[in-house]
Amino acid sequence: MPDSLTSTLTRYYDAVPYDSHPFPQSAMEHLEALAFLFGLDTPPPAEARVLELGCAAGGNLIPFAARHPGSRSLGVDLSSVQVAQGVAAIAHAGLPNIELRAFDISEIDASFGQFDYIVCHGVYSWVPGPVQDAILRICAENLAPNGVAYVSYNVYPGWKAREIVRDAMILRGGPRDTPEEQLSYARGMLEFLEQSARADSVLKKTLEETMPIVRSANSSYLLHEFLEPCNAPCYFKEFVARAETRGLAYLCDAEPSTMFVQNYGDKVRDPLLRECGGSQLLMEQYLDFLVNRTFRQTLLVGQARARDIRYRLEPARIRALEVAGLFAAEDGGVLTLDAREQPCHAIRNLKVTLRLPVHKAVARLLDAAYPASMPAQALIAEAARLVGQPPEAVDGAVMTMLEELLILGALRFRRTPVPAAASVSGLPHALPALRSAPRWRHRPAPPPMPATNGTSPWRSRCSSAACCRCSTARARTKPWPSTWSRKCRATGFASSRTTSA
Repeated sequence: MPDSLTSTLTRYYDAVPYDSHPFPQSAMEHLEALAFLFGLDTPPPAEARVLELGCAAGGNLIPFAARHPGSRSLGVDLSSVQVAQGVAAIAHAGLPNIELRAFDISEIDASFGQFDYIVCHGVYSWVPGPVQDAILRICAENLAPNGVAYVSYNVYPGWKAREIVRDAMILRGGPRDTPEEQLSYARGMLEFLEQSARADSVLKKTLEETMPIVRSANSSYLLHEFLEPCNAPCYFKEFVARAETRGLAYLCDAEPSTMFVQNYGDKVRDPLLRECGGSQLLMEQYLDFLVNRTFRQTLLVGQARARDIRYRLEPARIRALEVAGLFAAEDGGVLTLDAREQPCHAIRNLKVTLRLPVHKAVARLLDAAYPASMPAQALIAEAARLVGQPPEAVDGAVMTMLEELLILGALRFRRTPVPAAASVSGLPHALPALRSAPRWRHRPAPPPMPATNGTSPWRSRCSSAACCRCSTARARTKPWPSTWSRKCRATGFASSRTTSA
């Protein structure tokens, strides 16, 4: 990267720090489970070597290091200000297994060694072309043979419209002296356009979709997303093609429910299955157009592993997962173990309708355990006990239900158990890395210590309701047709999802 541009970006990142906190979609435990679901075995996170490109103050990496003392983590970021904050937090936490460096990503080479997991969240689209090339080079050359790389980035077609908004914001806000002035003038530009645009214009429609984000998102997100010097979206197929030139292969999306065409309804599924001829890449590019997608989180592996990827879920692998979920009856009552149809609310704003007693038993068990996970075999045994049948009699129905819920996105899953206390004692036990944190609040300028177990292990702590890089579910403009429903004829299990336009 040219020295002048490096200096410009460094000053910008120092002046406008990223919010540094955990991103659950990039958690190594999640990446491990995704790879396993689609046919690949990866090193256990508890003993893994991890590299994060663009680590900010370590908010995403420090909690992982605290959870897994046997792992080794390295974070790299251009901002010495943010790295210094993270180094202070690591020192206070007493974590010997993590290091943060102020370093130019493009200068990483083979001397850094190989890593089982490489994470690059919220960086790729926001750096110039040579650094994008370096990111993919690192993901290829510094990735262990059985490793997984995660890269997030803005995508077309959804960002075609947002570029209009970004250009307008830069026109008025860009020349200002400070980030605060830039954002203030940029917002004023959008307010002017919103009031003045013709009701039937493309600009008016674009503003209707974007202004809720501008009004609700925090300043850090808006400055980086709309006013940062670099923001270069691409099409999904273009990104994968670039990765392939580096010897990488597409594995899956960090939110796998977006990959399954049956989630988009019969009118979409049947034509696309005929059109795409079994190509997962082509299918997903078509779906990006359908939902006007703006953001992706892609998992990559070495091309030598591509032949082992399986997009048809294998029952043996589902049986080996730990799963978790929430299920609340729509009427506020309890799930009754009878044949009465009961609509339920699940995670991700999903609505599922349960009809069979064994399905309701599974939902009750998962809901009672959440946020802890349960192994599939234990679910089968416990559900059988609740409905008074032998395990072999309910095995098929439970396994089919789990597959349906995984495809739908109504379950969270891991390869190893997710621990959670059944109750909070009078003397709760905190992670060792957090025990020194309370004394910081008495200091005038404490370094940030990202939370590691203060919230659900599945949940992000991002405060922005519209941040693409913080939550994919919030990033897609219209992730699904407005309303759809689906029913598995084999089990009588039905699901539906409703979203606002």
